[in-house]
Amino acid sequence: MGSAAATTPHDAVFRQLLSHPDTARDFIALHLPGWLRDICAPSTLSLVSGNFVEQSLRPFYSDVLWRMKTADAKGYIYLLIEHQSTPDKLMAFRLIRYAIATMQRHLDEGHRTLPLVIPALFYQGKLRCWPWSLRWFDAFSDPARARRLYNSTLPLVDIQALSDAEILRHRGLAALTLLQKHIRRRDLTALMDKLSPLLHSKETPPQHVEALINYLLLAGKARVPARLLRQLAERLPKDKEKSMQTIAQYLERKGHRKGKRQGARQARRHIAQKLLSTGMSCAEIAQITGLAPEELAKLGEAPRH
Repeated sequence: MGSAAATTPHDAVFRQLLSHPDTARDFIALHLPGWLRDICAPSTLSLVSGNFVEQSLRPFYSDVLWRMKTADAKGYIYLLIEHQSTPDKLMAFRLIRYAIATMQRHLDEGHRTLPLVIPALFYQGKLRCWPWSLRWFDAFSDPARARRLYNSTLPLVDIQALSDAEILRHRGLAALTLLQKHIRRRDLTALMDKLSPLLHSKETPPQHVEALINYLLLAGKARVPARLLRQLAERLPKDKEKSMQTIAQYLERKGHRKGKRQGARQARRHIAQKLLSTGMSCAEIAQITGLAPEELAKLGEAPRH
């Protein structure tokens, strides 16, 4: 596989002949092991474009890519034949990359299961024998560990299967895990008793506290939002200026979304009146809204509608 500009006469003649279905069927009969031949239906062969574009936007193409149905007609098999003139120690890995790219394109076409992709190497270089392993695990510095990893079930962290008591012991991950487990609850207010100690924990740095509060405000729900905000403000760590600013920014965004046209200062006064009605202290409301204590005192005396 290489750029079009790098095509050699060797590649060109190989691609021309192996793009013929009868020649491809001969290749299957002659060169695939029996157990692979048995699951192929060569009569259904169709030539597929071998062009791939990876995220890096570097164009690649396989030398020849065929698609056929499985012998039981329940799925598809791709035969990816790569022509190579020079030995490449990482050839097995390259073939796996091309195979995965083929699988992805199969999914992009609307299929819902992965196809088998048979990567085959056709070598015609100067060396008498191909010198490198074609087991891709051998491309790792520790093949045994690579084989164990990629032949095993991949690690899964299913937080819905974890109890809250277990999550609370997860040190620096505890606050994130607990909040993400419960974020879709109808009312997060009841979670504050468990979440608050985690926000105060030395294992939750200030920047994480700020990010978690922002996440809670953006994605969380509460039957009485003002009560949740009051509990949140009251239970923030001592160094909570940035967290208070996060709450203030959330409230201002919420005010704008509701179409309030009073201007920034009037919006802060409106927010302050709502927080005063929850019983939150003037000092905390001042931190959130930026209003002076004197102005808050007047708002507290004003009749509420």
